[in-house]
Amino acid sequence: MMSTLYHRTMALAEDPRALWFLALVSFVESSVFPIPPDVLMIPLIIARPDRAWLIAGVALVSSVLGGLLGYVIGAFFYDTLGQPILQALGKGDAMAAFNTRFNDFGFWAVLIAGITPFPYKVITIMSGWTGMPVLTFFVTSIIARGIRFYLVAALLRAFGEPIREFIERRLGLALTVFMAALIGGFALVKVL
Repeated sequence: MMSTLYHRTMALAEDPRALWFLALVSFVESSVFPIPPDVLMIPLIIARPDRAWLIAGVALVSSVLGGLLGYVIGAFFYDTLGQPILQALGKGDAMAAFNTRFNDFGFWAVLIAGITPFPYKVITIMSGWTGMPVLTFFVTSIIARGIRFYLVAALLRAFGEPIREFIERRLGLALTVFMAALIGGFALVKVL
């Protein structure tokens, strides 16, 4: 099954509409869809490394725009749309408790979720629900998603197929460890 999906995705990379599919997946992933755009982005870049920056740019723009939709869902439609989405992702029960502290760490929450494998849609909806300033959300989303997508593009462009396994299996862990070390460093500086 995975082999069939992989071959279909690689065939899609040659389709003239591939960037539109990537844009659609990136957009809906940021607010409701459970599959990250990397699943399509990686084969697209492997098939066309000369378009790596364009592919990353499409993923970035559509992901941030989809994130704004998630923000709107959280801000204006939390009870009817946001809460059912979060419940379906298994995050609904923790949201009320998380709400009280979310905006204290809003920038960091969006940055970490935008870079790591944590479901970005949870943060987009939470940002709107808790009333995070939209400009903070927007700028942080651009930074976080830009780091994630352009890092993947740079690694694939530089190393091609051999780096694919690292990206698919270990990049999320590496970015999570990096973010934990970065936050730990800032916390340590505050204490000292």
